[in-house]
Amino acid sequence: MAKKYALLLDLKNDPHLIAEYEKYHQNVPDEIVKSIKDSGIISLDIYRWENRLFMTLVTEDDFSFERKKQMDEANPHVLRWEELMWNYQQALPGVETGEKWQLMQRICEL
Repeated sequence: MAKKYALLLDLKNDPHLIAEYEKYHQNVPDEIVKSIKDSGIISLDIYRWENRLFMTLVTEDDFSFERKKQMDEANPHVLRWEELMWNYQQALPGVETGEKWQLMQRICEL
């Protein structure tokens, strides 16, 4: 059975940067898509409201954020992509410096 996750992150509140960020995500490089799929993520969706991003993941049963982090740290394509994306992103209020996507806690499922 697949697992589902929801995560949040903010973009810098600049319409030009937000537009650039969205443009990058209209054509995500093949190497990045491959790394996502190889980590056990079945589907990934990102939604935006103003400068706040909401991401959903559907993953294989054995998916782990720790393993994905290890895979990402060993992949130069992902490291470059993450560095580029950080030009547009900013941490949520109250989050440690440099932390990105924050895992949300499910409080209701119908």
